[in-house]
Amino acid sequence: MSPSLASLRAAVSLALVLLGPCPGLMAPLVESDDDHFDLENYDFNSITDWDNLEPNIYGDSYDYDDLDQQIEVATVAADIHQLGSQPKVDQHEEKVTLPSSSPSPVPLDFKGSGLFGPETGLGLPTCLLCVCIGGSVYCDDTGLKQIPPLPKDTSHFYGRFNSIRHVKNTDFINLSKLQSIDLTGNLISEMDEDVFRTLHQLHDLLLAENNLQALPELPITLKHIDLRNNRLISRGLFTGSFKDMSQLEFLYLSNNRLDYIPTPLPLSLRVLHLQGNNIQSLHEDTFCDSHDRYFIRRNLEDIRLDGNPLNMNLFPQAYVCLPRLPVGNH
Repeated sequence: MSPSLASLRAAVSLALVLLGPCPGLMAPLVESDDDHFDLENYDFNSITDWDNLEPNIYGDSYDYDDLDQQIEVATVAADIHQLGSQPKVDQHEEKVTLPSSSPSPVPLDFKGSGLFGPETGLGLPTCLLCVCIGGSVYCDDTGLKQIPPLPKDTSHFYGRFNSIRHVKNTDFINLSKLQSIDLTGNLISEMDEDVFRTLHQLHDLLLAENNLQALPELPITLKHIDLRNNRLISRGLFTGSFKDMSQLEFLYLSNNRLDYIPTPLPLSLRVLHLQGNNIQSLHEDTFCDSHDRYFIRRNLEDIRLDGNPLNMNLFPQAYVCLPRLPVGNH
C-alpha cells in the first residue's frame, strides 16, 4: 500500500533534519548556496523502510576523525595560508617609497651684495645671527667684527661686547627710524666722518668702553651720550660739539684724556660726568654767563669733576649759577 502524502513529507523533513545540522556532512559539499532540493524529482510512490533507515542514506559515509582533519587542514589551514599569501599593507613600506632625503635648503650667500644691499631691506642674515624683536636688533656678544646690515625698520640697535673696530659711514645708511645705538664694550678706534649725519631721529648714542680718541660730528637730536672709558682728547672734539643739542640731558665723559670741559653746554643738560680726566682749570663761563649775573642754570644738578688735577677752590665764580656744587677736590 503506498504511503500517504503526509508520510512522504514527514520522511523528507526527517532527512532534512538529519542532513542540516551536521557540519561534517556539509563540509564536503561544493554546491553553491543556490542549490535546493527538487521535490518534483522525488518518487513519491517508492517504499521507504523506516525501520532500517540510516542517517547516511542520502550521502556518502564519512569518518568523523577524517572530517575534523579535513576541516582543520582543508578549510581553516587553507584559509590561513590564503590570508598569509595576500599582500600586507605596511605603512613602513609606503614610507620607503617616499624620497629618502628632504630637499636641500636654499644656500644663503652671506657675502652677496644683493642680499646685504641697503635697498633690499631684508636683514635676514642679521636676524639669523642676532635677535630681532619689532624694531629692536640685539647682537650682543656675538663675535661681530663689523656692524651687520640692519633691517630698514630698525629703531634700536644693540651691538655690545663684540670686536668691532671701525664704524663706517655706510653702516647706518637708509635707517631713517634709528633712535638708539649701543656699541658699548667693543674695540672701536675709528669712525667715519659722516657716519651719523643722516640719523635725524637718533636720541641715544652709547659708545662706552672703546678706544676712541676723536668723535665725528654728532646729530643735534641726541638726548643721551655715553663716552666713558675711551681715549678721548680735547682736540678730538669739534668746537661746540654739544652747543646746539637742545635736547641733551645726559653727557658721560668720565675716564678719558680731556684737558678741559667742552663748552658751551646746552641749557637742557642735567648730568655731566667728567671724573677721571686731565682737567686742570675752569673758566667762569664754563657753566655760567659772566655777562648776566642773574643767570641760573637750573637743570644741571649732577656735575662730577673728581679724579682730575683740579683745585675747585680756585674757581668760585664758575659755580655761582649752579643749583649744586660740583663733586670734586675742594
